[in-house]
Amino acid sequence: MNDMSTSQVAAAQPVKPNRSLSALLWVILPLAVLGAAIWWLYSANPLASVYGSGPPVEALTFERTILDSNGIRILVRAGGSEPMTIAQVQIDDGYWTFTQDPAGPLARGETAWIATPYPWVLDEAHAIRIVTSTGATFDHEIAVAVPTPQPDSSRLWTQAVLGAFVGILPVAVGLMFYPALRGVGRSGMNFLLALTAGLLAFLLVDTMEDALELAGESAAIFQGPSMVIFAALGAFLLLIAISRRSGAPTGLALAAYIALGIGLHNLGEGLAIGAAFATGAAGLGTFLVLGFTLHNVTEGIGIAAPILKERPPLWAFAALVLLAGGPAVIGIWLGSLAFAPQWSALALAVGAGAILQVIVEVIALLRRDAGMSGLFSPAAIGGFALGVVFMYATAALVKI
Repeated sequence: MNDMSTSQVAAAQPVKPNRSLSALLWVILPLAVLGAAIWWLYSANPLASVYGSGPPVEALTFERTILDSNGIRILVRAGGSEPMTIAQVQIDDGYWTFTQDPAGPLARGETAWIATPYPWVLDEAHAIRIVTSTGATFDHEIAVAVPTPQPDSSRLWTQAVLGAFVGILPVAVGLMFYPALRGVGRSGMNFLLALTAGLLAFLLVDTMEDALELAGESAAIFQGPSMVIFAALGAFLLLIAISRRSGAPTGLALAAYIALGIGLHNLGEGLAIGAAFATGAAGLGTFLVLGFTLHNVTEGIGIAAPILKERPPLWAFAALVLLAGGPAVIGIWLGSLAFAPQWSALALAVGAGAILQVIVEVIALLRRDAGMSGLFSPAAIGGFALGVVFMYATAALVKI
């Protein structure tokens, strides 16, 4: 009896079909059917009889306003069902000549600059109305007319000083309590960690509120509320995954995450301040700047809480201050020069996700150090409540 070799046996086996090619075909086929259906819908337009002869749905969002010696320029974004044509621009009940860049109809999601030589008046309010070719009107108000800031070294330096006062200085002052806080006992540590969670909880609510408000001002195409919620959730999950690669963060690593979360919040705070300067909607007096400074002092104490059992080098403290407070400077620059509600809402949403991640890590550290009973101890409850109350009370100084 002759035994067949292994190669002969393999050759005798029936050849199996290529499963990967079959799977690929079953991916291409449904996509092809969907593409053909979409092509037919647009080419045949079977819904034309449903539309009737009525005008298309039009939407226009005002994203940015620039006032200079040449007049008024406005950045608008179209959001209608069909391309729309801007026919007229009316300012303070009078029609004005305008130029559009780029020219022509605006498709859904496209932007254009509308420029008019209108002689705006300093510190006065102006009402703008854009009329489309279908007769639809869209209104925008300039509450207080002021020249739009232009990027120059003097202005950027002044804004950097302001950002340092509202962001960097208070965080540095809070971290200066580090030597005095190192002597606290177990209850004191629980109090400080809970205090950190409390002030971060207030920042989380405040950040989400501001993000959703800005999302409501953005074009509908961005789906503002959904964008904010899912951006915050995505940032939270991403930071949790990064922070847990080597176990739960503690010590200097946790302090860095707290500084990052606060820094992203201060970025949004800076965007709001810069936008207020650019639009003339608010004037930041000395009292308001001091209010921001006092409001943010507790942030430095919160950053110091996880490192009270360590002795970090001096450069680590400087890095934490810049990480938490530096974004306020960047935010003021961006807000005054290139403010757009959807991008500001997105930045705040990412900051909210980072803050939520830090809250989870701080509570986890408190539970590991003090146990479940420590989470509900008088020191922890008192610290959390004081953090929220202090932030709420000082926020009243900066709300305008």
